[in-house]
Amino acid sequence: MIRLFVQDPLSAGAALALGPEQSRYLSSVMRRGVGDQVALFNGRDGEWLATLAEVGKRAVKLEVLLLARPQASGPDLDLVVALVKRPRLEVIVEKAAELGAQRVRLALTDRTNADRANVGRLQAIAAEAAEQTGRLDVPQVCEPLRLDKLLDGWEAGRRLLFCDEAGDARPVLEALRETADEDPWAILIGPEGGFSPSERERLRALPYATPASLGPRILRADTAAISALTLWQAARGDWRT
Repeated sequence: MIRLFVQDPLSAGAALALGPEQSRYLSSVMRRGVGDQVALFNGRDGEWLATLAEVGKRAVKLEVLLLARPQASGPDLDLVVALVKRPRLEVIVEKAAELGAQRVRLALTDRTNADRANVGRLQAIAAEAAEQTGRLDVPQVCEPLRLDKLLDGWEAGRRLLFCDEAGDARPVLEALRETADEDPWAILIGPEGGFSPSERERLRALPYATPASLGPRILRADTAAISALTLWQAARGDWRT
């Protein structure tokens, strides 16, 4: 069944009017008509079944029928990733949504090879991935922030898995075994050129940071993010349930 992320409140009997893009998708791309059903979620009210009440190329109206799944959220996991060029960054955001990250926080580092990001487009990519994967929320994509400022304002109690490319850190799974299950986490992925010596020194000194290795090969940022998220989910996340 087609799933759509909407901003509107969802409840039995509610009437929703979709915007032009989602309306075209249902009527022209997927060729849905009056009486067909879709699933809706907004990240707050769970997943609801709805029926198409009116169908036009530019406007589709829906009637919300019943609750299919109550609201639930995945593990409390952020992905912090240094800005990279647009195609790889879009892949990272898409896969972070698929792999259950709650937020994607974009960082500017000493060796970042990109200086801007279209956060609106990245947020749309995250929403599309959430629609396809069956999750009931959409990860937030945050505006880029200097890594030092991000660390200055770090959330108390959130641990940081620092993927250290220097080669002298423990493997990820070994490093995670020594930490508590219930801790909220973030995973930090550096730029293509790696962290600068001063950044690495600061990260190594943080009491909440756990340095870890992703193996003997040098990985691109998108591969590193996918690998780290996968390993964390296997060791600490909802892949164990």
